[in-house]
Amino acid sequence: MLKTDIKSYTIEELQNTLEDLGEKSFRGGQIYEWLHNKLARSFEEMSNLSRPLRHVLEERFCLVTLEQVRMQESKLDGTRKYLFRLPDDNVIESVWMRYRHGNSICVSSQVGCRMGCRFCASTLDGLERNLLPSEMLEQVYTATRLTGERISNVVVMGTGEPLDNYDNLLRFLRLLTDERGLHISQRSITVSTCGIVPNIRRLADEKLQITLALSLHGVTDEKRTALMPIARQYPLDEVLSACEYYQKQTGRRVTLEYSLAEGVNDTEEDAAGLIRIAGSLHCHVNLIRVNPVIGRGFVPPKRDRAGAFQNKLEKNRINVTIRREMGRDIDGACGQLRRRHMKEEREA
Repeated sequence: MLKTDIKSYTIEELQNTLEDLGEKSFRGGQIYEWLHNKLARSFEEMSNLSRPLRHVLEERFCLVTLEQVRMQESKLDGTRKYLFRLPDDNVIESVWMRYRHGNSICVSSQVGCRMGCRFCASTLDGLERNLLPSEMLEQVYTATRLTGERISNVVVMGTGEPLDNYDNLLRFLRLLTDERGLHISQRSITVSTCGIVPNIRRLADEKLQITLALSLHGVTDEKRTALMPIARQYPLDEVLSACEYYQKQTGRRVTLEYSLAEGVNDTEEDAAGLIRIAGSLHCHVNLIRVNPVIGRGFVPPKRDRAGAFQNKLEKNRINVTIRREMGRDIDGACGQLRRRHMKEEREA
């Protein structure tokens, strides 16, 4: 019998499933609490269920859990980068960060990525598969178990393009924010996209209160296409129009993510273009000194040059920050730890 992924069920689906099994519907609520509140890793832990029911659950359903393969902890700021093994032996990365306002985690949405962005290590080996809602949830749950600390902010900005895994992403968001689970506030969740226009509009129509972050990185179609192949499919005007629609539908300000690479997109003309775009959207700009990726050749600008770029935006009344660099000493670039692990396994 092919087992079903029970951790991706909503509470209503669990209640209906338990009724189909001849049980009272409230048992579905009990199971849901074990999965998404008590973070159980096995059916055996569900002590308020009868042993026969636990046996039925074991036979019919799989309970997705992750195995920690590696953990790197930054000596600079305590950031932890986890490499987790999935049930099918694929591996993914998650990054846990401690801030004054609470703990954050950056989760992956796919195994690999097919977007081909030139400054990203995640896409170098292509896309293996989408992650299930349960596999995205488990990154949050496993990090919570391992640290013993509550996570208050979730960023879907790890390996993969979240809007390329739209249906699973949406279910993940609903489960993560459900008041009967961890109940993480929608306003404490950020989803990053390289600009898949139809799905930005679909997400806008859901009217969730999450933050949408657009990976911009170039202020013209020519420059953006050179850095991000997806720009050939979705021109900048269409992407920005979709972002305006998102803001109108949700009342939430979009964030523009802009990775600064020395001599590539940090010129006077680039600053002027970014001022024009951010000003028209009335949005926040998050500048990121690009992480060096082996084989890519991009170099982050010196701090004073990045600061000068920031000042140009501020003088034009653009709300802008330079992202605090967390975990620079632990394979900081997204996808690098996974690639190194895969290389070591091939050579072993």
